[in-house]
Amino acid sequence: MKRKQPDSLSVSTFKATCLAVLERVRRTGRPVLITKHGQPLAEVLPPSAQAGAADWIGSMRDTARIRGDIVRPASEPEDWEALHR
Repeated sequence: MKRKQPDSLSVSTFKATCLAVLERVRRTGRPVLITKHGQPLAEVLPPSAQAGAADWIGSMRDTARIRGDIVRPASEPEDWEALHR
């Protein structure tokens, strides 16, 4: 798939119309090349496809294992130095 040719804007025009340019990139999917004195400075790209916000729920299901007692302290009270002072 061929990458879309970016539109070009001077940095001063981008500064004056930043929010509108960002919205245009989001809406059209076309990148915008920001230039300073005719030289490329930055490129504004549309967001890449990402998993939806709700996809994280349950994503770690079945990845943990409970081994042993999860309520009892990890060591005996006699091993705690702070209890003997």
